[in-house]
Amino acid sequence: MKFLLWIIAAIAIAVGLVAAAVRSSAGYLQIVWPPYRVELSLVMAIALLAAAFALAYVSMRLVAAMVGMPQQVRQYREAQRSRKAHQAITQALHEFFSGRFARAEKAAKSAMALGEQPGLSAMLAARAAHELRAFERRDAYLAQGAEHLPAGDMMKVITEADLLLEQRRATDALAVLHTQPQKHTAGLRLELKALQLAKEWEKSLAVIDQLERRKVFDSEQAARLRRHALAAHLKRRATDAATLDDAWRKVPDALRRDTVVARAAAQGYVEIKAGERAAEIIERSLDYAWDSDLAGLYADCTSDTVRQIERAERWLAAHAQDASLLLTLGRLCARQELWGKAQNYMDASIAIDATYPAHLAAAQLHAKLGNLENVQRHTHAALDLALAKLREREAG
Repeated sequence: MKFLLWIIAAIAIAVGLVAAAVRSSAGYLQIVWPPYRVELSLVMAIALLAAAFALAYVSMRLVAAMVGMPQQVRQYREAQRSRKAHQAITQALHEFFSGRFARAEKAAKSAMALGEQPGLSAMLAARAAHELRAFERRDAYLAQGAEHLPAGDMMKVITEADLLLEQRRATDALAVLHTQPQKHTAGLRLELKALQLAKEWEKSLAVIDQLERRKVFDSEQAARLRRHALAAHLKRRATDAATLDDAWRKVPDALRRDTVVARAAAQGYVEIKAGERAAEIIERSLDYAWDSDLAGLYADCTSDTVRQIERAERWLAAHAQDASLLLTLGRLCARQELWGKAQNYMDASIAIDATYPAHLAAAQLHAKLGNLENVQRHTHAALDLALAKLREREAG
């Protein structure tokens, strides 16, 4: 449109110039082409030349436009396709984060077909299909995405590992993560999750250390995860004394006194009938930091009972109102057949905190003493507490 306006303006200017020239010029131009001869006024000749030039110029522009039209059409179609592809992936992202996974998958698939970031589109389609529990389609999208992404691309690795973990396929997720030589923070987080799911507690300790160094966890969070991993590892290693001893030796000295870790180790030694070793671990931990649950486990350790009673009574001086410790003393005294002290300790424990284990231990004590009425009373109380706890769990 602008081009035509310029041509019209040029012609108008040319006509005006010719009209002015006609009024002021009397010259002429003679063209001889035997046997023909043409005479034109100079002004008319100039006007014809200008018109011829304008016509030739317009013709050339029209020819050029016609020759270039296929390319322009291609460019227009490519722009339209690119716009549709961009709209498709934008829609896929919007639908995915809106929770409309079927629409998100459809839009992402359309973006892939249009060639809009096919790797990203495939990963998005895979996540949407996973949310729809269409695992075959998800795996197909992952395979298609791999064709458009460099080998070991983190987007594919993280996406695939994350989706496998949601299926609780920890071993497969670890295999995918191990294809990446460089330790990526997001990958380390997924690796820790996979190791925890696979119960590879010892290996998880190294990953926790790396994540703490990268400031993913603060010292308190890392310590809590480390304690949990060590405790779970010790429980799994409680198959025999040699195996558990080997695992316990590898625990750092500072963590051996931790009540959570010490309780796991002590429980393991109790299970394999190594009561003396369990008692040593509990004593060392309780001397460092008090824990009622750990004190309650002390009575399960088959060791020198008299020495255990003496040790527990020293603790009682500082923890006179600890129901677990009082129950432990009651059980230890009963094992040593100190019936009066055992009953006093158990009654004191129940008075502070009437628990199922306390009533059950009291019923067992009175059964040995032949006090059937007290046996029934404590047994009924123990059953009532057990039923109440069961109802709480069902309600929760």
